[in-house]
Amino acid sequence: MNYPNEIKELLDTLIKQGGSDLHLSALRHPTIRVSGELIPLVQKPELTGEDTKGLVLELLAGGDKELFLKQKDIDFAYALPDGTRFRGNAFFQKGMVGAALRLIPARIPTFEELNLPPILKEFAFKEQGFFLVVGPVGQGKSTTLAAMIELVNVERARHIITVEDPLEYMFAEKKSIIDQREVGFDTRDFKTALRSMFREDVNIAMIAEMRDPETIAAAVTAAETGHLVLSTLHTNNASQTIDRIIDTFPAAQQNQIRLQISTSLLAIFSQRLIPRISGGRIPAYELLINNYAIANLIRESRTAEITSVLETSAEDGMISMNQHLADLVRRGEITQETAFAYSQNPEALQRRLT
Repeated sequence: MNYPNEIKELLDTLIKQGGSDLHLSALRHPTIRVSGELIPLVQKPELTGEDTKGLVLELLAGGDKELFLKQKDIDFAYALPDGTRFRGNAFFQKGMVGAALRLIPARIPTFEELNLPPILKEFAFKEQGFFLVVGPVGQGKSTTLAAMIELVNVERARHIITVEDPLEYMFAEKKSIIDQREVGFDTRDFKTALRSMFREDVNIAMIAEMRDPETIAAAVTAAETGHLVLSTLHTNNASQTIDRIIDTFPAAQQNQIRLQISTSLLAIFSQRLIPRISGGRIPAYELLINNYAIANLIRESRTAEITSVLETSAEDGMISMNQHLADLVRRGEITQETAFAYSQNPEALQRRLT
């Protein structure tokens, strides 16, 4: 197999089919994901273990090859000659090599193209605080943050630093200065980059992911000291996000971090990309805004009550997932079956739809 040619053919197919991901697994046809569905490329032969290893090693840069073979998995970025970029992860399974690559669009979509609520623009222009986009893997979190950064880039003169692993969207500087730092290449790790940020005259920090207590602590401190911090977390909803952050720390530190979160948090935006009647996917989301009532619940360790406050605070700009799912059904964007499949409280959704 000619590995460079095969990679180009597979990635070209992904792009032409409007797909988001390419999966390479031994003993299976190469497979792409289109509108959330996996589609085997049956015109291609099933890959052998030797094929997948050869393809993956072709995707990796020189030093990454040795690192991958040593530690058995690795995050990486890959670019076609025309500049089209992909985020990838290579791994071993059953002693054989596999990989998944995600297409990163060359142009950063706008709020309108992403069907995001306009209220998010207000948080992009805040001077300080902590804003989180949460949800499972592959639900558009990075794209939402990129749209917020690009909005600032177009309209404001700010110093923005991103810390990513690997770099995803590439920003072209407009009014803002944007420094993009890749973990393992431009900086040792997330927490080191965040500590350095305090000496770099930064206004906005975009941290690709909250991975450990040190990163979270540094991000919260930055938000408390005059910086706007944007980041992501793999959680299902707003209240679970608060618990996940606090539970990351040892018991002796949890009261302190709870107090810090209650004062520095701006909002939590939770999103899912769900099947649309007209084809493709559309985001379903909830927005928790940290007001006086929410801050008290966080401080007093009553996070279980956050969902009920969210459900009844539309007048404050908050949006519950059920509220938005019901709205999508009424607008004819999604079916009721889809809404119930993605609701975490179907009984409450039923009440909104009747």
